[in-house]
Amino acid sequence: MNATATPAATPAAPLTVRAVRPEDFDNWLPLWDGYNRFYGRFGDTALPAALTQLTWSRFFDGYEPMHAFVAERDGRLVGLVHFLYHRSTTLAGPICYLQDLFTLESVRGQGVGRALIEGVYAAARDARAERVYWHTHETNHTAMRLYDGVAEKAGFVMYRKNL
Repeated sequence: MNATATPAATPAAPLTVRAVRPEDFDNWLPLWDGYNRFYGRFGDTALPAALTQLTWSRFFDGYEPMHAFVAERDGRLVGLVHFLYHRSTTLAGPICYLQDLFTLESVRGQGVGRALIEGVYAAARDARAERVYWHTHETNHTAMRLYDGVAEKAGFVMYRKNL
């Protein structure tokens, strides 16, 4: 009998989800730019540098309700999540809005997005938030497969008007 051995699958390196640090900026920026390109924000140009700097500074301002986590594997940032807290008219505690979630295409399907969402859930519990919610584009079917497994679809349609 002539059998060929198949190599065992190499397990992925451990993944760490952690709060972003000031020294992460240069490695966070390509993820941020990738996220904005994915959704076609600002056409083919990057988000204005001043707005990116403002966003970045908010993550480190104790008076801001905005937070950022990154997913790190082998010393490389492979995903980001940004979230903020706000009040509600129907709940006593704060609500957590998961505003931005992005992973490198090369790691999609490897649990990075799920780990980032779970990191937000843990932070929201610690902050005594009563709910975490987010939006996605109706064409983002890949992400929705993940979201359907970690949250319930509320059925609301979003309307907006830029001012």
